[in-house]
Amino acid sequence: MTHSGVALIDPEKVFEKIHLGPGMRVADFGCGRTGHFVFPASRKVDDTGIVYAVDVIKNILESISSQSRSGGFHNVQTIWSDIEKYGKSPIPANSLDAGFFVNVVSLFVDYKTALRESVRLLKTDGYLVVVDWSKKIGMLGPDEDKMVNLEAVVNVSDELGLVVVDKFPINEYHYSIIFKKK
Repeated sequence: MTHSGVALIDPEKVFEKIHLGPGMRVADFGCGRTGHFVFPASRKVDDTGIVYAVDVIKNILESISSQSRSGGFHNVQTIWSDIEKYGKSPIPANSLDAGFFVNVVSLFVDYKTALRESVRLLKTDGYLVVVDWSKKIGMLGPDEDKMVNLEAVVNVSDELGLVVVDKFPINEYHYSIIFKKK
């Protein structure tokens, strides 16, 4: 059984804005154990597309692989990689239609390098989507001093070869920014 909770972040809202569809190649960087974006994206790109579930923690990828097999998600490929290391992700450069960073930017030591690595993997006009915490909800979310605000992410976009397409609160606790690779 795959996780389908959309109480805080509904992936469909993002997929609609970037016109995610059949045949596309996408990556969820820091996919996490639940595959919150991985499995809904898998359905959207169908068997003609590919979803790369990328994480640095091997047992998370084992969980995603197991859920993929049991759920019949044949287009999901798990990738063990540290996205904070430029040039190290084994996904072909300039091959992705979209990349997602959901609730992980605030976890990085060097989010700028992680974004730069994802841009390397995107096709020209490919989308990079960043969804992250804008404030805590009870015990959920990073401490205020660990949060990376929307403007900080937007401020590095130009030097990374990204253009802001849209930015919006996806809920009262998260912001979302959609970039396009120049």
